[in-house]
This record gives sequence, structure tokens and C-alpha cells, in this order.
Amino acid sequence: MGYKHLIFPKDSVFLVTGGAGFIGSNIVESLLQMGYKVRCLDDFSTGKRENVEPFKANPNFTLIEGDIRSLDTCMAACKGVDYVSHQAAWGSVPRSIAMPLLYEEINIRGTLNMMEAARQNGVKRFCYASSSSVYGDEPILPKTEGREGNLLSPYALTKRCDEEYGKMYYMHYGLETIGFRYFNVFGRRQDPDGAYAAVIPKFIKQLMHGEQPVINGDGKQSRDFTYVENVVEANLKGMLAPKEAAGQAYNIAYGGREYLIDIYHGLTQALNKDIEPKFGPDRAGDIKHSNADISKAKRLLGYDPDYSFEDGIKLAIEWYKENL
Repeated sequence: MGYKHLIFPKDSVFLVTGGAGFIGSNIVESLLQMGYKVRCLDDFSTGKRENVEPFKANPNFTLIEGDIRSLDTCMAACKGVDYVSHQAAWGSVPRSIAMPLLYEEINIRGTLNMMEAARQNGVKRFCYASSSSVYGDEPILPKTEGREGNLLSPYALTKRCDEEYGKMYYMHYGLETIGFRYFNVFGRRQDPDGAYAAVIPKFIKQLMHGEQPVINGDGKQSRDFTYVENVVEANLKGMLAPKEAAGQAYNIAYGGREYLIDIYHGLTQALNKDIEPKFGPDRAGDIKHSNADISKAKRLLGYDPDYSFEDGIKLAIEWYKENL
């Protein structure tokens, strides 16, 4: 269970791209706690300086401020690195529909730059963030690798492209790539602000401030909400998984299913707020239901998530109470 028992070679050097972001900073923090050398590459377009501020006093931590759209930056960041955890990307389905060119530049070309830099620098393992959005309009639950539908957004397309490049870089160049199809990750350091904020932190902040949140659609959509510690576990286990796991993508979730309206009412109870939500239009490009089959990740990566939705939401609420 978990990842604290994992042991990498003593002098291992890790690079976490997007290391000032929500998921990236949690990976950086865990690796530093385990005693390893960690580089963080971030351009702070979506990452936050306060997320990495606590790490700066650690002699094992190095911050590189740079953009993955520059191959030279990626090459310099990968020099002497053993393992890459590539989290740098722009998220949000609706924002990608509004800004497709930018998503192509960052999520496709930026990822390709990172794979090429990792290949040229002899990186042992390249783990990268994909997304459950690659399943598109495939209606069958649970979502299972190899059974994907029509893509519904530029964001989903960028992640599908990343997976195909991951396969190619393993097939042609021997770079051991492992992709993670994240399902609705939540937890500490997730940004509650902005038009494209994720729903759980947004609801928590609005309720804490006595505001009336808006639920897109009827609230009966369901998601496999996944606590961030499970995602950290997947990244670290992916780096140590057997070679036959490489060149593939894996569902990373808890394997549960929560309805948005139920989450909302659970949050009002936990925060002791009697506020009814407003209901707005469905978001463009959104899927109605999502739930992951995680058996492939269990089998090939040894992934065995510790944190249920109930465990994670308690920890998330505690963190936001202390930090908002």
C-alpha cells in the first residue's frame, strides 16, 4: 500500500515539470520527504510560487523557471536526470475549446520537447500526465483502456496525442514512457479560483465564504474523484514498474463513482452551511458519467490506492480551512 516504502537508487535525480502546480507540487514534496534530489521546471503560467516556497530551503531542491515550449530549456532541465515526472500542461476542457492553438503548443509540442530531451539525456523512465478525457463519448462504464470513443475537446485531443507519442518514443527510441489517465484529481493545493477552477475546491471556497455555487447541468453527472495522494503513488510506482509496463497508458483513479449533487450536499453538511446551489447550463465538451477500471494499473504498476473519496474529501476540507 502507498509509496513511502519505495526505494530508488541512492543518488537518483528527479525532474518534475509543472512542479509548482497542484499535482506536481505534491509529487515534489513526496520525493523531497523521501530524501531524493528534485528539480522543478515551471513557467508559473498556471503553477503558483507559494506551492514551491516551502521547498526552497531544502538543499535537494532546484527550481528552474522555464517553458516546455523551448527545447533548449527542456534539454538543460533533463541533463543528469534519472526520472521525469511530466505534469506541465494546461488543463480545462472549456478553456481548450476557447484556446485550441495554445493547447497544441503547450500540451502537444511541449510534451514532445520533453520526451525528446529525456531521450537525448538518457532518462531511465518518463512518466507523464494524460487524462480520462481521452475516453470521449464512449458510454460504457467502467472506462477501460483500449475502449475509447470520439474525442470531445482540444484538451482531450492533446492528451491522446501525448499517449501516441509516448508509444512511439518507446517503440522507436527505447524511452520508457508511462502515461497516467487521471480521473478528476482533487486535494491540497488545488486552485479554487478562476473561471476554469475544478469543482471541489471551488465549491469549498464559495461555501466557506457564504456564496451560492453554480452547478453546471442538473448535478446528476458522476465522476471518479481521486485524491491526490493516490496520484503521487501512481507516479512513483510508474517510475519503478517493470519494463513491460512501458509504452502504455493507465487509468489512475480510486475506482469509485460520486454524483456531483451528492458531493455538494456533503460539503454543505461538512462546512455547516445551509445554501442551495444554482443550476447552470452544461459545460461544452463535458462527459456525463465517468468511472475507472483500475485493474491494469494494479496489475502492471502495482498501483493500490489508499485513499477513498471519503478519506480524501475530509483531508481536502481540512487543508482549505487552514489555507483559505
